[in-house]
Amino acid sequence: MAWLRACGPDDLQEGEALRIETLPPIALFRVGGEFFAIDDTCTHALSSLSEDGYLSGEEVECGFHFAKFCVRDGRALSLPASKPLTTFAVKIGDDGVHIDVGERPYRQMR
Repeated sequence: MAWLRACGPDDLQEGEALRIETLPPIALFRVGGEFFAIDDTCTHALSSLSEDGYLSGEEVECGFHFAKFCVRDGRALSLPASKPLTTFAVKIGDDGVHIDVGERPYRQMR
């Protein structure tokens, strides 16, 4: 496990997303007071879900071709996407929100 501090717990407001600069990038979402981390790139086309997507409840919609994904488990919920997104463990510590980025290279966050 490689835990990366993504942000402070109050830095990401309800219904917001943050792009985490790993290779490939990860999207961190705050929904219902919980934090969820999934691959940031739509499995259908190369679109950033955190920057170009639309979050509605636990679903994020790709801004390019409108594929939808569940932020909780990464499932593809509508075409044109058919492949799920990878999910990542998230934990909240005294010093912030941390994501288990595994073996992904990353740029140090705040």
